[in-house]
Amino acid sequence: MSSRTCLSIILAAGEGTRMKSTKPKVLHEIAGLPMVAHVVRAAQAAGAGDVALVVGHGAEAVRTAATSFAGNTESFVQPERLGTAHAALAARTAIARGYDDILVMFGDTPLVEAHALTAAREKLAAGNAVVVIGFRPPNPAGYGRLIEENGALVAIREDKDCSPEEKKIGFCNGGLMAIAGTHALALLDAVGNKNAKGEFYLTDIVEIAHAKGLGVVATEASYENVLGINNRAELAEAETIWQNRKRREMMLGGVTLIAPETVFFSHDTEIGAETVVEPNVYFATGVKIAGGATIHAFSQLEGATVATGASVGPFARLRPGADLGENAKVGNFCEVKKATIEAGAKVNHLSYIGDARIGAKANIGAGTITCNYDGYSKFFTDIGAGAFVGSNSALVAPIRIGAGAYVASGSVITEEVPDDALAFGRARQKTLPERAKQLRERRAAAKK
Repeated sequence: MSSRTCLSIILAAGEGTRMKSTKPKVLHEIAGLPMVAHVVRAAQAAGAGDVALVVGHGAEAVRTAATSFAGNTESFVQPERLGTAHAALAARTAIARGYDDILVMFGDTPLVEAHALTAAREKLAAGNAVVVIGFRPPNPAGYGRLIEENGALVAIREDKDCSPEEKKIGFCNGGLMAIAGTHALALLDAVGNKNAKGEFYLTDIVEIAHAKGLGVVATEASYENVLGINNRAELAEAETIWQNRKRREMMLGGVTLIAPETVFFSHDTEIGAETVVEPNVYFATGVKIAGGATIHAFSQLEGATVATGASVGPFARLRPGADLGENAKVGNFCEVKKATIEAGAKVNHLSYIGDARIGAKANIGAGTITCNYDGYSKFFTDIGAGAFVGSNSALVAPIRIGAGAYVASGSVITEEVPDDALAFGRARQKTLPERAKQLRERRAAAKK
């Protein structure tokens, strides 16, 4: 298999009409990744060295989404939609280069897995000319049936054209197909537009190849692998399936998910073994967590890095650029953005830390914020190792708090605090005896 060359043709010319969207259908996301990119990644994992992307509506955006994950992607435009065989032939120049295997896939089947494609390629390597990937739905009504005789696939019969006996067949066409490169162009060119719509259907090559005496067989994949997305309800169904796969993968890899069904991952989430994830946690894109960390309930992470032994949440938000060192802690109702929290440092409660460095073993008191934005530009706050910032302090950037320094609670700090210094940035307290009683009496009289 490894020595066989492979081209994946991905048909991605669909519009977003049924999605009720101006965005091309294949750009709608599963786990933060456009559907077409999921398909590209599956093709690559199955050994497709090159990708031919057939595009229509929103061609440039679709091309960008695909090539960002596969640099070896070439795009072809299908100017009018005249069926799946017509779409595949839009990539004629790529097919003609003489690949061993041609995989024909669809940009709106984001759950296809590499092993389903590899199984089809293995059938080609065994000498077959056409391999159709089929599946067995709970109810086959509406699907094209795979008609087999003595182990060979002789036809794909549309549901409306099936005889009563053929309607009993539970093995259905999944749409995905593998074609031997030596026969691909001849078979596709032989497809006629005999159907009522005047379109050229890829499924017709099964009967064409069989009539030529070529080997035509089917392989079986799960329903999930061939699930096509046509509306937002199906998109949500696909998201659920993908998340369940990822949850299982994480748990088998040593990650503890206390309530798996409440945890949501992105396509690129990385979590090391021995990490514990509590209920209702959302991982957006770009998150990497080392082993042995704890992500407490109701936290959201995006573009963040969390080291071994670190603790996040509950109710914490890590935004892009958040970097937590070993055994660092970001506690409840805290937000961290573009900031490094070094080893052993603590940001325990109700704080905002942005554009900052919190030195090792420093402690940030409850309600402390870094004032990093003046309405036009962002400024940096640097807090040294072992510093202690008292509760409800405002650190007005750009500013440096030295190592071992102490900031008194309730301070507004606008000037540098040297190492080991104690800083007060608040008005001196003044206490007026009996004044509270007098104030109440005066207000009560005024009200009468």
